[in-house]
Order: sequence, then C-alpha cells, then structure tokens
Amino acid sequence: MRPSAFACCIWLAVGAFSPLARGQAVAIQTEGLQWLQRIADAAELLSYSGIFVYRSGNRSETSRIVHQAGQGRQNEKLEVLDGSPREVIRHDDEVSCYLPENRLVIIEQRSVRRNFPGLLANGLGNLHDHYLIRTGGTERVAGFDCQTIRLEPRDGWRYGHRFWVDPASGLLLKAEIVDANGGVLESMAFTDLHIGAPIPPEALKPRYEAAAREKWRIRRAKLSDLREDAPWVFRSELPGFRKLTALRRAFDNEGKEAAMLHWVFSDGLAAFSVFISPLTAPQEQGEESFRTMGALNIAKRVLGGYQIVVMGDLPPDAIRHFAAGIGMRGK
Repeated sequence: MRPSAFACCIWLAVGAFSPLARGQAVAIQTEGLQWLQRIADAAELLSYSGIFVYRSGNRSETSRIVHQAGQGRQNEKLEVLDGSPREVIRHDDEVSCYLPENRLVIIEQRSVRRNFPGLLANGLGNLHDHYLIRTGGTERVAGFDCQTIRLEPRDGWRYGHRFWVDPASGLLLKAEIVDANGGVLESMAFTDLHIGAPIPPEALKPRYEAAAREKWRIRRAKLSDLREDAPWVFRSELPGFRKLTALRRAFDNEGKEAAMLHWVFSDGLAAFSVFISPLTAPQEQGEESFRTMGALNIAKRVLGGYQIVVMGDLPPDAIRHFAAGIGMRGK
C-alpha cells in the first residue's frame, strides 16, 4: 500500500517532537492501553446484569445480559428482547444458541469473539501501532460517570472506536464504531446495569430449554483445527491483522455432514472472519456480491466450486482487498 499524505504528515509531526513531547505521547498511549486491558478483564472477571441497546443505521435491538463469574468459571445468558427471539447461553467455552422460530439449538464448544461488553484479551499491546489512543473527559451512561476513550486509526484499513468505561469497575458501558468523518456506524450502550450483585441460578437458565429437549433439532458443531496445508491461501494481507484461529466446522444436517472452514483475523480490537464452504447449488465462477450493514461489510465470491465469504467491522475497501486475494494453493 502506498503511504498516504496523511500518514506522511503524521510521520513528519512525530519526527519533529521534542523528547518531552514524545514522552507525553507515549504516556497517553500507555494510559489508553491500560484502560483497554481493564475493559477486557472486567467483562470476564465481574458479575453483572443489565439491558443494552444495539444500533446500526435505522435498525436497533434491545438485549438483556446476565454474566456470572467466580472460582475460575463463567456463565452467561444473553436474551434478545425485541424482533426475532434469540437466546445465547455460555458456560465457559461452550456456547448454545436457541432459535425458537426455527425450533433449533446450535451448540459450539468454543467461542472466539468476545462480544459487548468484552474485548479480545490478546494483541492489545500492539494497538498503538495502528491506532492513536486518547483518553477524554467524563460522560454519563446509564447513571454511571464514565471515562471516555478514543481510538483513531492510523490508516484506512480499520474504523475508529469510542468507548465509555466505568472507572470503578473497568466495565465497558458504551461503544461506538465511527467512520473517517466521525459518523457513528454502530453503537452499543447499557440503559440499565447492576455490577457485583449476586446472580440467582434461575437468571441463567435457558427460557426454551424444556421445549428444546423434547421437540427441537439440536445441531452440535464439531470443531477441529485446520492443518497448515489447508488448500487455501491469503495473498492480500491487511497490516496489523494476524490469524487468531483456523477451524473446520462440521454440522449434522439431516443425516449428512455439512462443513465449512472458518478463519478469524484481528488487530487486537477489530476482527473479521473468512468462511469457505462447498456450493450447494451451481453458481457462475467468479460471481461476486457485496453488502454493507452499518459497520459490517460482507463480500462473497465463488471460486472452484466453493463459496467464499469475508465479513467484519472493517471499511469496505479492506474487506474487498482481503477477499480478492483468497485463492487455492498452487493456482
């Protein structure tokens, strides 16, 4: 990628800093990283319950979350309160998703992505290479006086982020993804929150457990690590993003095994996924499509009898760039 004029200006400005100014800049970055580590830790180590609202464009969704932590264990229940009913139950690394309208339960043994109010706990130390991290003033969210944090991307391969954090607990109360002009693409924010209160066992039980046990389909994913000689290669890398996982996901689909390959890449904050699966119906070689939903961008293409899907909260050019570089080894 050619260096942009903006990047050159940043380089010149940094080169012109005095030692004192450079020291102050490092201190600001370090403080920001410490806040981010507190966010990642708090979401895993604290017990809390509350209601939060997700907004993306004209779409919004309200959810209730109950999270219990203690003795090295984690239990969590996430329930969508409007629109199509969904419920996600997590016991440590086992995640069960209840879909009442489909009379279906999907069970996976491990979950890669940490959702709101969590952050990925690995790779935070390198964020300053790709984001300018700033701490701001205090603003109220859900009755809490929160510390504000801004992450401004140093290149065009990622979006900016804004966080509102409870200083007492370190828990993330509000998060926004913003574009290059500061426009909000996606937001999540608590409207009601209780931190540290005891979580009664019934608050964590699945609402649909009894019905699911008797009448629903239960689809359990069989996950296995991909070998290094998997036939797919990624030729168009994104700076700062590294591979977190490479898995084969297999489901039993009415007596037949349906499988897909799944990779997750992250820079420590933003992440995107690659899914590759055999076509179930004939499509034209090279057929492509692209879709944007708020901060989420999705690229699809057909190659050699397979469908390739790349999706994540990255700018459209980043998703297109990476998707275009996926190919078969030796071809």
